[in-house]
Amino acid sequence: MDLQTRKITFVQEFLRLQNEEIVSGLEDLLRKKQAEQYEKKLTPMSTEQFNREIDQAMTDSEEDRVTSAFDLRKKASKWL
Repeated sequence: MDLQTRKITFVQEFLRLQNEEIVSGLEDLLRKKQAEQYEKKLTPMSTEQFNREIDQAMTDSEEDRVTSAFDLRKKASKWL
């Protein structure tokens, strides 16, 4: 059975579920597996990259290319 067929079969079975505990367990499992997959893709930043980003942040600050926390909160409040 190919992946697409397996997914369709799974969704059909899932839609027939009447037990909230099973649905919650599947939701938890899905979130856990997605987090694991995401973490596998993460790679540590090199020291050189870290230092470049620090230097860029310092330059941005010195040249006033920053947003204050107050302004950011004000802007973010409009997103809701």
